[in-house]
Amino acid sequence: MSGHVRRLPAQSSIDLWVLLWAQMARRLNLLSPKFVETIEKPGRYADGGGLYLQVAASRNGGVTKSWLFRYMRGHLSRTGNPTSREMGLGPLSTNKRDGFITTKEARDRAYRAREDLKAGIDPIESRQALRTARKLDEARSVTFSQCAAEYIESHKAGWKGDKHVKLWKGSLGRYAEPVIGTLPVAAIDTALVLKVLKPIWETKTKTAVDVRLRIELILNWAKTHGYRDGDNPARWKGHIKNALPDPSKVAKVKHLSAMPYDELPGFMGKLRAETGTPAAALEWTILTAVRSDNTFAATWPEIDIEKKVWAIPAERMKADSDHRVPLTDRMIEILEKLDRGTTFVFAGQNPKKKLPHEKMLKLLKALRPGLTVHGFRSTFKDWASEQTAYANEVSEMALAHTVGDKVENAYRRTDLFEKRRRLMADWAQYCASVPVTSSKVVPMRSNA
Repeated sequence: MSGHVRRLPAQSSIDLWVLLWAQMARRLNLLSPKFVETIEKPGRYADGGGLYLQVAASRNGGVTKSWLFRYMRGHLSRTGNPTSREMGLGPLSTNKRDGFITTKEARDRAYRAREDLKAGIDPIESRQALRTARKLDEARSVTFSQCAAEYIESHKAGWKGDKHVKLWKGSLGRYAEPVIGTLPVAAIDTALVLKVLKPIWETKTKTAVDVRLRIELILNWAKTHGYRDGDNPARWKGHIKNALPDPSKVAKVKHLSAMPYDELPGFMGKLRAETGTPAAALEWTILTAVRSDNTFAATWPEIDIEKKVWAIPAERMKADSDHRVPLTDRMIEILEKLDRGTTFVFAGQNPKKKLPHEKMLKLLKALRPGLTVHGFRSTFKDWASEQTAYANEVSEMALAHTVGDKVENAYRRTDLFEKRRRLMADWAQYCASVPVTSSKVVPMRSNA
């Protein structure tokens, strides 16, 4: 090596090895274009200034060529040596392919790396910092609406039916997205969350509670994916709870409107006078005591008329377990009047689509305003509790509720199907009975 290097104190903060390497790197552009293009022998070939052409054998019998920048980092000390580092610059390109770099581009990158070294900057760390900064910039541009859409898409498979997707999209679209939808998710703070919630917290409390939880879940998802960091500004405990009154004190919980069971026979008489699929679907829902979603989603393969069983698969059940519904004679009469050529038992105008929820709701409103379809489950439970001697667990299982604790359920080997069959037969008989005119209701028999 030619030239002279000024000696410095052993403890100097100047990187001696970088200075030594810089003198050795004065000779640049050593490789000719022809050599770069034609060399086939695997190895590393110095172009000067720490830049190398790396040739390696490929699996198909040929070779691959790429550019490499090699440099030394670390201070000279009594016990250690400087560290050799290698930074890949990219594969060689002679025709400007995407992701490939030419010899000139490789030399330009090596020059920038040497400039970083002169400034005391490690080129690899500088490149990593630049990539991190770019990722952060990209993350900052991701909006709340984009995160909400991705959250719903990634979780909808675990939700029960399309109803939940509609509820999520509806509430977020109506209340959250007009305020924070177009903002970067990283910028969502407490003030913005409160700006969404305050206008509806006292007037639409139940909806506001759902919206807050959904915002919280979406922001958690965004943090997991690196789109934001820090605490969740939508969390309730110890945070939003300090800014808004407790929901239970703002609005009392309103139970779904249910019909008193002694009024049911009269109502069923009016219902059976109606014709059409909505009337059949509503009567079916009342007689089976299922949730209306299961009525709308019922398909013909689930129905076994011979065995008098309707088998609802676990993926449609709130408890995530299969549910068998015993079919009474009246239920079978309803089925026999329906078209078996449809996809769903209760089909809409399109035989491949289910009956719209609105059709049943419209019919119920016309027959008895102020009631909800779900409320008939409460009617059934009240009737079973007060007018029969069936054990509580029989009616609870008929409603597909979880009965008992985990230990008890682990030892239970039956779904009490035969007892439930008798219960549902008594329920069907009561629904078809003559309306009473006094306050006395004759209790049904029990074979529990």
